[in-house]
Amino acid sequence: MAQTPELNSVIAETDAWIDEFMALIGWHDRSLSFAAFMGALHAFRDSLPWDEAATAAAYFPPLLRGLYFEGWHPTSRSLPLTERDAVLGRIRDAVHQQPRVEPENVMRALFSLLAKRLPASELEDIKAVSPDELHAFWPE
Repeated sequence: MAQTPELNSVIAETDAWIDEFMALIGWHDRSLSFAAFMGALHAFRDSLPWDEAATAAAYFPPLLRGLYFEGWHPTSRSLPLTERDAVLGRIRDAVHQQPRVEPENVMRALFSLLAKRLPASELEDIKAVSPDELHAFWPE
């Protein structure tokens, strides 16, 4: 079955985000990069209040938006993930505790990507409601 031009476009846009993440983190292993990217993206999502997590997703490519929301059960948690170690632990779990992965660098790469891809007004909203312990990961 042939893919439609629309589907090809959605896949290409998601690939562009992943490629940019890989360039920011300096990795060439696409599988590991994708696992780290998704772990960081889910930790990011879970560190925000529900409404801001959903608003941020509006700026993602459609396929990435679906992956971002995969497994999300906002009513199953009472508060956002606010502790730095818990956020970084989510990244460690996503890459199966690979010792060569430094979760701090993964989070910095994700935040750098978001800083390039999201409108400045949305970034300011995200930063205003995100846990203080994560602010150090944003680019200056």
